[in-house]
Amino acid sequence: MIDINLNKVSKSYGFDKVLNNIDLTINKGEKVALIGSNGSGKSTILKLIVGIENASSGDISIRKNITIGYLSQIPVDENKTVKEYIYDTFKNLLELKEKLEKLENNLSSDIKVINKYTQIQDEFIRLGGYEFETKISKVLSAFDITDQMLQRNFNTLSGGEKTICSLIRLLLIEPDVLILDEPTNHLDIKRMEWLENYLKSYKGTIILVSHDRYFIDKVVNKVILLTKRGLEIYFGNYTYFIKENENRIMLEFKKYKDQQKIIEAMKRAIKKLQEFGKLCGETGGEIFFRRAASIKKRLEKLEKLDMPETKKTINIDFNSDLRTGKDVLKIDSLNLSFGNKVLFDDANLDLYYKEKVCLVGDNGTGKSTLIKEILKGNPSIKLGSNIILGYIPQEIIFENDNISILEEARKYFIGEEEYLRSALFKFLFVGENIHKKIKYLSGGEKVRLKLFCLTQDKYNFLILDEPTNHIDIDTREILENALINFNGTILFVSHDRYFINKIATNIVELKDKKLNKYIGGYDEYKNKYK
Repeated sequence: MIDINLNKVSKSYGFDKVLNNIDLTINKGEKVALIGSNGSGKSTILKLIVGIENASSGDISIRKNITIGYLSQIPVDENKTVKEYIYDTFKNLLELKEKLEKLENNLSSDIKVINKYTQIQDEFIRLGGYEFETKISKVLSAFDITDQMLQRNFNTLSGGEKTICSLIRLLLIEPDVLILDEPTNHLDIKRMEWLENYLKSYKGTIILVSHDRYFIDKVVNKVILLTKRGLEIYFGNYTYFIKENENRIMLEFKKYKDQQKIIEAMKRAIKKLQEFGKLCGETGGEIFFRRAASIKKRLEKLEKLDMPETKKTINIDFNSDLRTGKDVLKIDSLNLSFGNKVLFDDANLDLYYKEKVCLVGDNGTGKSTLIKEILKGNPSIKLGSNIILGYIPQEIIFENDNISILEEARKYFIGEEEYLRSALFKFLFVGENIHKKIKYLSGGEKVRLKLFCLTQDKYNFLILDEPTNHIDIDTREILENALINFNGTILFVSHDRYFINKIATNIVELKDKKLNKYIGGYDEYKNKYK
């Protein structure tokens, strides 16, 4: 049974065509991920399905009488308490519950009152009235929503808190079709794993956009890749998509190269036949000209294959010629509190040359705080010899966001402007784009600019706080390759488990105010120690 169908749908914003004549079918019960580079139209498709945007052309069909729930990247505003916002989901049940309580207080032998109470109770039971409190409590607990937070005005929450509350509300509604745009933003690993397990057993249809490859791998059974040529559909999870996509590209390259050989052979044949025709003169050369014209006609009718799209590449080189000593970082009996909250109690940690260590822990345990303490030189934290430290913060801020990409890059680059432009080109800052002011850059563009600035100085110890925030999957893979090939030491915080598995040689868990070190990537840590 088809839930949603897009037929020959196009969408333009002015002269910018985001979607061009696409066909898409979503069947009941499918769990689908839309993937593609930033700007490929993933969020636009979600908005078209929900009805926030209208198609420029084409038809969108949605099965009758189905409910659709939508989580936007941009949180809503609601002038009510968090509890009211979430509990509005069960407004009918709450009204029935209130009626039952009033009748319970006034029950008598009057048969009319008893019948009314029984009718309301039957309806309350039918709608799951005796389970809804347990259901709400279970979801609130999974996302660590406290009673104190429930009493806050929704509009006073941060963007991340609003998104989490909107997600909770959506999960409680349980629509027939769940549409999620970056649902793992602002979630720590514990919450992401709870959400994964919930969505895996979800009985309805799911359409999601996410840059979290681990999350996609665990949840979906269908991947739709958006490219400049249109949509490519893969019936499997992310791991299946990667394998099949590589096979597809190799096959397409072979077909393209084979066709190019045929085209070149036909062009050579045309040229030779025309030359023979000229040598034979006006009378004897006619047959050669006819043969040349026949081949040329076949060549013109030939449906030319496009060269397959390949992923964008950035040559990121962090490597330094100056190596550190064996001991890179030593934390000795670190104690740290903020007010009455103790973050670290006699915490210890040793980091050694060439280790690539991911710091994990629940939100609020102090991961980013530890990084700040390292950077500011807490007396309990010692850096080793010959350390040249590079840092990417969670929120990337430039000293002056009114200057251009080129002006910021010039601060770090040594050399003529033509070489600077060439260097920026490798980081996908092309043409007039280099004059774009920093304040107008997307999150991903800011990350790329920060990476460019970092590569101009050769660091041997990198500290990265959520480096994959705001960047698409292609850029994450580029960053991964650079960090894998880095010949120094790395300490990083990330909720991207796919990224952690690729980079980390060790996991350090921040738990119970201590730092516990484990050998291996995230999956090894999860399977052996969690």
